[in-house]
Order: sequence, then structure tokens, then C-alpha cells
Amino acid sequence: MLKIERLSVSYGDAQALADVSLTVADGELAAVLGPNGAGKTTLVNSIAGLLPACAGTIELAGEDVTRLPPRDLAERGVALIPEGRRLFNGMTVEENLEIGCYRKSVRSQRVAGLARVYDMFPILAQRRRQIAGTLSGGQQQMVAIARALMACPRLLLIDEPSLGLAPIIVKQVFGIIAAIHATGVSILLIEQNATRALRVAQRVYVLDCGAMVASGAPRELEARGEIKSAYLGQS
Repeated sequence: MLKIERLSVSYGDAQALADVSLTVADGELAAVLGPNGAGKTTLVNSIAGLLPACAGTIELAGEDVTRLPPRDLAERGVALIPEGRRLFNGMTVEENLEIGCYRKSVRSQRVAGLARVYDMFPILAQRRRQIAGTLSGGQQQMVAIARALMACPRLLLIDEPSLGLAPIIVKQVFGIIAAIHATGVSILLIEQNATRALRVAQRVYVLDCGAMVASGAPRELEARGEIKSAYLGQS
């Protein structure tokens, strides 16, 4: 589904990513872990077309999409749930959700899409007319996830879904991510909560200072003492 080879991204003279490579197989849930400032959000924004690559390639289903703008990536089935949710806080829940199905190929599925996400998130059905900015943090994260699902994505990019949420809500959000993955959607999860990410991921990458320092199945990384202590929050 997704193949990245030797991707480098810079902010002016400051290099944020250097020769980063990873793959997400069709239907796979892969996680990228790492500390603050590691380059995780830069990576996901570059995949979504929001940041240009200085070098390297990004392929989606065998097509080179490295230079494509975000709208073209969206048309190819890439959806991003950004860090901090980025809702339109002055609009209602349903208006936010409808923005998710703006791309031409899914506009006709608006009614079915709303029914699907309301079935997954009953609280949003109850609050569909409520202004999004007045929801709790957990409910806002649900809106962000549901908005992305309205786009019927083939590849879902999720950036720090646990950020700022209470532990009980984090557990609920990760349950939702697992349920979405079970439907066959490919997912690249960016997360600092290593414990939660390791429970749902099939493959894990560890990013630090803009470089990939480890990768493998969750059990493989947990078996490496230096990786556990430095990046997985385990001793």
C-alpha cells in the first residue's frame, strides 16, 4: 500500500528527516514511535503532501506520489487525522463530518457515510447539531476520526490520537482504531504512547532525531533491551 524510500525533509536549512524508509502493507497497521522532536509529524505530513520532500520517494499502491498535492492524494484514498484534531470549532459536528466527504468520488456516499460513522460513534449522532468546539476532548477526537472515515480511505494516517486525553478515553480511542483496522483499512499510526501502540500494531518503526533507528514486529522490538528502555518506556 505505502512504500517510502530514503525520504528526506527539511525546514529551510534544518533537516527534519534523513533517509527514512518504511512500508505499510495492504491492510496492515504500522506504528511509528519516538520522542518529541523525532520527526514523526513531519513524516506523516510529508506522506499527506503537506510538506515537500527534499529527496527520496513515496509510493502509494505502486504509484510514485512524492510530488502530488494533498488534494490528489485525497482522491487516491489517503486521509489524515492530524495532531490536535484540527476541527472547525465554530461549525456543528455534522458539518465537520460532511467536510470529510468532499472528494468527488465519495460525495454520493454522504448519507451512507453519516449512517456508518454515527453507528460507530453513537454520541456523535446525539450531538450532530452541537458546535464542535464545545465538545469534550475525547468527543472531538471522535469527530476527527469520523471525519476521516467519511472519505472512505484506503490509507489512514493518524497523528498522536492520544494527545491530551484521559487514560480511559485513550483506551476507547485505541479500541476504535483497532475496529477500523479490522475492516481492512491500512493505517499508519504516529504515537508516543508506546504501550497502546504496541498492542494494536503489526509492525513498528522507531524514529529519533529524524532517522529510523529500529523496526520490526512488536515482539521483536520488545525483546531488544536497548530499544525497550530508550523508546518503549519499558525497563
